[in-house]
Amino acid sequence: MERLVEQYLDNIRHTADHNIFLEVFEEEARSEAKRISEKIADNKAGRLAGMVIAIKDNLCYAGHKVSAASKMLEGFESLYTATALERLLAEDAIVIGRVNCDEFAMGGSNENSAFGPVKNPLNPQYVPGGSSGGSGAAVAAHCCLAALGSDTGGSIRQPASFTGVVGLKPTYGRVSRHGLIAFASSFDQIGPLTHHVEDAALMLEIMAGFDDMDATSSKREVPSYSEVAPSQTKRIAYLADCLENEALDPQVESQMRKVIHTLKNQGHTVEPVSLEGLNHLVPTYYLLTTAEASSNLARFDGIHYGYRSPHATDIQSTYKMSRSEGFGPEVKRRILLGTFVLSAGYYDAYYGKAQKVRRLLKEKTDEIFNQYDLIISPTTPTSAFEFGKKDDPVSMYLQDIFTVHANLVGCPAISIPLFRDERNGLPIGLQVTAPAYDEKNLIDFASSLYPGPSV
Repeated sequence: MERLVEQYLDNIRHTADHNIFLEVFEEEARSEAKRISEKIADNKAGRLAGMVIAIKDNLCYAGHKVSAASKMLEGFESLYTATALERLLAEDAIVIGRVNCDEFAMGGSNENSAFGPVKNPLNPQYVPGGSSGGSGAAVAAHCCLAALGSDTGGSIRQPASFTGVVGLKPTYGRVSRHGLIAFASSFDQIGPLTHHVEDAALMLEIMAGFDDMDATSSKREVPSYSEVAPSQTKRIAYLADCLENEALDPQVESQMRKVIHTLKNQGHTVEPVSLEGLNHLVPTYYLLTTAEASSNLARFDGIHYGYRSPHATDIQSTYKMSRSEGFGPEVKRRILLGTFVLSAGYYDAYYGKAQKVRRLLKEKTDEIFNQYDLIISPTTPTSAFEFGKKDDPVSMYLQDIFTVHANLVGCPAISIPLFRDERNGLPIGLQVTAPAYDEKNLIDFASSLYPGPSV
């Protein structure tokens, strides 16, 4: 165990210029490795003994700093541990450090961190995806066995696609959000990024379940996700409109059609379906999440919480200057948009209408799942892009076109690295979505498609 931790620490040192880790818990990890080695020798070790993990910098860990990659929370130390992390620690997981992310989990490239961007370990000229870019990069660079991320509109699956790892977003409410710094509370979910589907399944099994500290967490029984079984033939839908979308790279479309052909040859029923309202996915997502962000981030005002400007002279300047100086450009952009859609005279026209569209999307998705077991799509419309290439916010937001659906309707989804971009050699993920609380079938199917990375 001690040798394993030292190997990961060595890898972290060798990839320091990638800016993956904001803080490494070096001595603590060594101490925990020694303690757990003794438990293993005494046959008292937990189910995750030997699993070294990293945590996204928006997850609370008692006695450790958490900043959400923002100047607003720089230097803040958490007083408690997120429930999901607490359950992993109880099974003897070792936390090796906290990793970089987009500020307050707002972004799809990890270029929005107040502490600088994370580089993709597969090619440092390219972004690792976001907002859990540090989590995906840490796993891809072999700085840990697994990492925790959060997913509001694709923030686990998109970096998983860009860095060639597995990323699992559970059903909304399957994992407690207690201890996760909120972005959009009706969308956020904690999930794992791993090399193998089986590792993600085991982590989910341990993290899942009701939590008194989160009223939105489900009381449903947690299945044995880790007992991965051979997948039977399935009825699989793919969104025809996705394959004909102008945002989709032609090479990704070609790869998707090959996967569809392969699945049919394996005996699965694979058919095109239409999701009414598909073109409204991204606008609906951004209207609702920015509205929730505007509300959630109101607490960071220089008075109640977070950074306080040293240049303020009265209460009004304290509010204005603290928020202007403490938040980065992307966070301010989303707060402004969210405040606008919630304002008098615009609430019904934007926020209220978006909620109605969300409900319609949920009903249409349920209709699809009445006939099919799973939905497949590309995780992202392209492979990872170079730094600075998506300087237009709308262009960046369209990267979420295939991932936001699962968050809008609350379904579980997984990204597995099945494709490769022949032009730059970078991976592209296949996304599989299942009905709410059907992670077991999702995991079994994903495992049958992706046995894990070749050694």
